[in-house]
Amino acid sequence: MDIELKNVVYNYKAELNIELNEILNYWVNNTVDNEYGGFVGAIDENNNVIPNAPKSAILYSRILWAFSSAYSITTQPKHLQFATIAFKYLQANFIDKKQGGIFLMLNANATVLETKKQVYALAFAIYGLSAYYNVTNNILAKQMAIALFECIEIHSFDVKHTGYLEAFSVDWQPIIDVRLSSKDVNEKKTMNTHLHVLEAYTLLYKIWPNQLLKTRINQLLKNFTQFFIDKNTFHLHLFFTDDWQLKSNTVSFGHDIEAAWLLVKAAEVMNDAALLHNIQSIAQKITTAALKGIDVDNGMWYEYEKSTGITCKQKHWWVQAEAMVGFFNGWQISGQHQYLQQSMDTWGYVKGAIKDNQYGEWYWGRNDNGTVMKNQDKVGVWKCPYHNTRACIEIINRINALN
Repeated sequence: MDIELKNVVYNYKAELNIELNEILNYWVNNTVDNEYGGFVGAIDENNNVIPNAPKSAILYSRILWAFSSAYSITTQPKHLQFATIAFKYLQANFIDKKQGGIFLMLNANATVLETKKQVYALAFAIYGLSAYYNVTNNILAKQMAIALFECIEIHSFDVKHTGYLEAFSVDWQPIIDVRLSSKDVNEKKTMNTHLHVLEAYTLLYKIWPNQLLKTRINQLLKNFTQFFIDKNTFHLHLFFTDDWQLKSNTVSFGHDIEAAWLLVKAAEVMNDAALLHNIQSIAQKITTAALKGIDVDNGMWYEYEKSTGITCKQKHWWVQAEAMVGFFNGWQISGQHQYLQQSMDTWGYVKGAIKDNQYGEWYWGRNDNGTVMKNQDKVGVWKCPYHNTRACIEIINRINALN
């Protein structure tokens, strides 16, 4: 790497180090629940805590992951302390100690609100617990992660068709509505859940190189190449029946570019050069396809509906974060400078349009006319310190690893 390019990427890293600390400080300063313990369930766009807001397992798991992973970079004791608060609250309140798995939602006072066993949520708990073990060697965290893996494998893995079923009742029985959110199609298998099961399993494998776990990671990679990735367009299909009949026509630009780099990370832990080469080749095609979602201002649009030809030109915070990592990954695979430039240009868009310079953290997003999206959480079920901290952490670590 020449001196000029090295200076460019190290400046990028320096800016993301600052941003990482600013995001973490927002959460440390604003989200502690002094009434009930743990963290508050929601903060509105004007930075007001929403009284008695429910608490989400996804939010807590993502806080646990973010602060555990960030601690390895910042080495600040307050970040590890914050991760420990999340770990202890998750263990004490979200884990279903009778039926296994985790409760999806709690009331503010930690009583159970939603007992649905959502596999997506279990995956994020595995992800957070694995990250916490990475920095603490806390054996209970590792044991909890393995127990959740076993729950997913026993109850969710589809022995007949492979893949993972979406959701179950509290005692792991089939349910009619398996949707993760109201905008989802009510189908038994989704790209989103499979992607984050893969992400969680990849990190778990680093702390627990179990043979069944390795087999499942390989199978998930096959599911992506066989079903989720469109072999003509290299966009990702989102919803399927249990026997892999396609049930959607939507292109999610953010999920495309997120999958591109997460698939490569999963292949890397398999220690299989041929597999990694194949996944990198596919990931590069996904990355190129995702460029179609980039606007002239370097923000990435939300999604495109193929059946109507309509593009949703909102620019959500998480999509920009994934674009930063995904295009950086595309540069690392291909060596083509345009991908590095796009990663940095998207970061430039974030600095100018997504960062909230008044209250801190990032806005939910921008509308297609450029205005800030209103009536959206600053903290909530989906607005977590995950996508943006992960973008900072990933790129910082990748730059540190460059020769």
